[in-house]
Amino acid sequence: MAGNVTIDRPEDGVALLTVGDGGDPGHLTTCATVDHLANALDEVIADGARVIVLASSVPGHWLEHASLDDLLNLVEGKEASGDGSGWFRSLQTINRGTAVTIAAVNGDTSGGGCELGWACDLRVAEEQVRFSQPEVIIGAGTGIGGTSRLMRLIGRTVAAEVVLTGRPLTAQRLYELGGCNKVVPTGKAVEAALELASVIAGNPPQAVAGMKKMLGEAEDLNQSDGIQNDQTISQSLFANPDSMATMRAYNDRLAAGETMDQAYWS
Repeated sequence: MAGNVTIDRPEDGVALLTVGDGGDPGHLTTCATVDHLANALDEVIADGARVIVLASSVPGHWLEHASLDDLLNLVEGKEASGDGSGWFRSLQTINRGTAVTIAAVNGDTSGGGCELGWACDLRVAEEQVRFSQPEVIIGAGTGIGGTSRLMRLIGRTVAAEVVLTGRPLTAQRLYELGGCNKVVPTGKAVEAALELASVIAGNPPQAVAGMKKMLGEAEDLNQSDGIQNDQTISQSLFANPDSMATMRAYNDRLAAGETMDQAYWS
């Protein structure tokens, strides 16, 4: 355990991080909690995690927006539960670290919590969940991707509605807009996310890491530069000895008469 973040390792290459109650009366996310999350992310990656699932043990809540006590104290130069750097460390590791990240959203999420979820590679949400960016209601703004990253996920029109009204989207609506990979019944987010994690962790590690890098870097590039970057990463994978051995093994199976359905997906 790292602070109030519980670490489980359900199978080789997969880590489950479950965020507990940080002590805020409104179940908002304290700076101390994101410090613990950042440390837990570093710990499991150093220990070999290739896929990380993020969940919550707080009934009705995933990661909510930043603790207002902490925000006010930081702005006024007073002592907060942490220095705030955990938000940025967590965000960087989730979005650009070596491990694939899956948000198992098993409760409402808002503000900075939502922004950490938008930074994940994949999102699985339970049917009762609501997503919101309520910063405008309290006179603030989305500071770590609630506008720019959400706009890329679901488009400018609906993103504008979300950030300008502060009102929530349902999990089903988010799924229909392409911002969520799967909507599952209440209580099933972690199970579904771990199933997805198992599939990803079963693929060659170098290829998973390469595709994670490709996806992340493509966010900052225009199409021409993105395609060139795809080529650079892809060429390094084709030349990787482990990749070459895997390709030969699959080639033998296809040559022996297996179909792609049999060789790749059965």
